[in-house]
Amino acid sequence: MKKFDHGQEHRDDGMVLIQTNLDDMNPEYCPYITDRLLEKGANDVYWIPILMKKGRPGLMLNVLTDGLLLSEIETVIFEETTTLGLRYMPVSCSRLGRNFEKVSTPWGAITVKTGYKAGKLVHFAPEHEDCAKAAREHGIPIKQVYEYVRAIYISQKSL
Repeated sequence: MKKFDHGQEHRDDGMVLIQTNLDDMNPEYCPYITDRLLEKGANDVYWIPILMKKGRPGLMLNVLTDGLLLSEIETVIFEETTTLGLRYMPVSCSRLGRNFEKVSTPWGAITVKTGYKAGKLVHFAPEHEDCAKAAREHGIPIKQVYEYVRAIYISQKSL
């Protein structure tokens, strides 16, 4: 399997979506499990609230990973959750080229993540952690930081 520079637009084949439904696990474990899976190399981890048989509330764990990491990811899921089995779906992922740029603000530099399709800018977003840090340190609403950074970025790029 060819590995790609994630800064470049590409398609990842050989990816796997792993799913399991859980109705007997403390949901407070979810953030910890998510962190462990990401540390092992999972590309994405998300939880969906579901209703299971007999109307029991539960969670569906979804993990997107490279097929080469299945063994490590499975180990974390089986060790950290109450599941007895997993579902696997092969998937391909199309990814935009990515870049990170800094925008100067009255609260310090904020990183903006950009996405490119065929060399054209098609998406940009201020980095949440930078915005949250600025908001906390300066006692301002995070939405004010986001809106300011987006406006400055747009004006600089003449979008």
